Amino acid sequence: MRRVTRDFLLGMGVVLVLLLSLGVLPSYLQSGDPYYLTATPVGEAGNATTAPNATTATAEGGSAGAVNASTLADQRYPYTTEALANATATDAGRSTPYYRGPVGIKGAFTHSPFDEYDSLAQQYPDAVDGDGVRVRQGGTVYRLAVTQQA
Repeated sequence: MRRVTRDFLLGMGVVLVLLLSLGVLPSYLQSGDPYYLTATPVGEAGNATTAPNATTATAEGGSAGAVNASTLADQRYPYTTEALANATATDAGRSTPYYRGPVGIKGAFTHSPFDEYDSLAQQYPDAVDGDGVRVRQGGTVYRLAVTQQA
């Protein structure tokens, strides 16, 4: 093998390893206090007899405009589905912790609870409740919000 070809292949290998590490390493960067997506029960959903993506307007539990959790994909909303799975009708549920990386590099390469909250707020503007989003699952309305614990 010629020296130029060998050097080129080695250089391409190094570039490939660096690109792969950019995809893996940011998830290991941790700084500051963790952020969680928290699902807090706020009331009963009432009769949800509408289409899957439609919203219901009932006075009880404030489920007007609540997102139907059964339409949320586990792979697209991992923090949301985990928080809802850990929640009960009386106790709040929390997702796994998410740490912001130093100098904001991690946010460009990883999926975060902030991404999920922004996505739900943009897709379902009627479900926004202050700094949270109302989600309906199993007869209960939950308020999803990004929280930080010291």
